[in-house]
Amino acid sequence: MRVTSKGQVTIPIEIRDRLGIVPSSDVEFVEEGGHVVLRKTTVTSARGRRLVEAMRGKSTVKMTTDQIMALTRGAPGP
Repeated sequence: MRVTSKGQVTIPIEIRDRLGIVPSSDVEFVEEGGHVVLRKTTVTSARGRRLVEAMRGKSTVKMTTDQIMALTRGAPGP
């Protein structure tokens, strides 16, 4: 198996079938003892973690949790 210039590899069909990896499945690469392991992940464990990490420390407005919740729920009606 060869890595492309874009860093891509093809997962053999036997492995995809066995692990249930289909188009748009989330996977992660983990280094373990000098080896790289490919793992199928759930959307929440991989994608959610990446989103939270990407957003961590980006806020420029200081608001309390109650203030944020009030904004997301909308102002109370009359």
